[in-house]
Amino acid sequence: MVTDSRSHGLWAETAPPPPDAPALRGDVRVDVAIVGGGYTGLSAALHLAQAGTRAVVLEARSFGFGGAGRNVGLINAGMWVMPDDLPGELGPVHGERLLHLLGDAPQQVMQIIDAHGIACELQRAGTLHCAVGDAGLREIEARATQWAKRGAPVEVLSAEATAARIGTRAYSGALLDRRAGTLQPLAYAHGLAHAAARAGAVLHAGSAVTACERAGGEWRLRTAGGTVRADWVIVATDAYSEGPWRVVRGEQVHLPYFNLATSPLDPALRRQILPGGEGCWDTKEVLSSFRMDAAGRLVFGSVGALRAGGAAVHDAWARRSLRRLFPALGEVRFGHAWYGWIGMTDNALPRLHRFAPNVIGFSGYNGRGIAPGTVFGQVLARHVLGDLPEQEMPLPWTDPRAPSFRLAREFGYEAGAQLVHFTGERF
Repeated sequence: MVTDSRSHGLWAETAPPPPDAPALRGDVRVDVAIVGGGYTGLSAALHLAQAGTRAVVLEARSFGFGGAGRNVGLINAGMWVMPDDLPGELGPVHGERLLHLLGDAPQQVMQIIDAHGIACELQRAGTLHCAVGDAGLREIEARATQWAKRGAPVEVLSAEATAARIGTRAYSGALLDRRAGTLQPLAYAHGLAHAAARAGAVLHAGSAVTACERAGGEWRLRTAGGTVRADWVIVATDAYSEGPWRVVRGEQVHLPYFNLATSPLDPALRRQILPGGEGCWDTKEVLSSFRMDAAGRLVFGSVGALRAGGAAVHDAWARRSLRRLFPALGEVRFGHAWYGWIGMTDNALPRLHRFAPNVIGFSGYNGRGIAPGTVFGQVLARHVLGDLPEQEMPLPWTDPRAPSFRLAREFGYEAGAQLVHFTGERF
């Protein structure tokens, strides 16, 4: 159960409840133990259970507690890295393989939602990457060209067409990606948990893994209340990793991100602002994102942590920003405010790790968790099942490595965003 309003905000209030998942008690023997109840872990559990594999999910707190329950809810294709740059980062084979997988990932998410009847406010209207100035326009034009040559249904909109779709003339254009969409992220996580449980996976919340040891040809995972013995372990803890796999946290730089939500807008304003239901984010270095939820609340977010002095600074900046973007809103007040952490890797790309024999996991989603997390969970399940050999995985196997000056960079992200927002939108 999520009780801190600053951790999950609006999403905790409007998401359907997760399935009943009591803490682990006693000794359990399964084929696969999955550590972490976000998109990756729950997707892996669902696909393993559908194949008849005995799988158990051990979640330290509640399903969707980490980034899965806090993000803005954009179902994006690809990663932040430009498509043409991926082969240079990962090699031609893995680069194009990852582009193909993540380009199709939003459709995979939507198919799972449809197949399992997940109530998560799914919108299939696409997303708009909004260009700020000439530099932003050049960026989205390059991105569109690179995706289009791979057959993606993307289009650069003019400033006029962008204004018609969003309701503001603040942008010089936008990249419309028709593969993408939006959803209620915590509701989606809870829906995945229900689907996995119905398929036969066993779920335990409030069951932090404190130790993982190899004994007698199997892995033994300990929690405060019991033990799970398994042939395979899938590590799906990502930016919120603790305990035996804190090394995953150590290889990521935490970037704080917050969201604020208005009260439901009146019908006239809803017809003016995002009438088509797209999700948006801009090309600024300290970016902003915004979208509507199903009740017509405008959800607006950016880099920053809502703690100490940051809460007041970011709230005031967001109100100034919305007055500039959408003057018809008038004086804005936010009914919900929440924040969390994005795990950033050195090259802004995810990692695939083999921590030990039969202990594997993806991590480092860099703010693109919904679609990649879902399909990476399926990839891990297929690998465990023997359907996807290691030479066909979408990423090369790597060892965790700590980034340089991690703590200093984390402080810089939080303090820098606060400074930008303290001075921004004042003139």
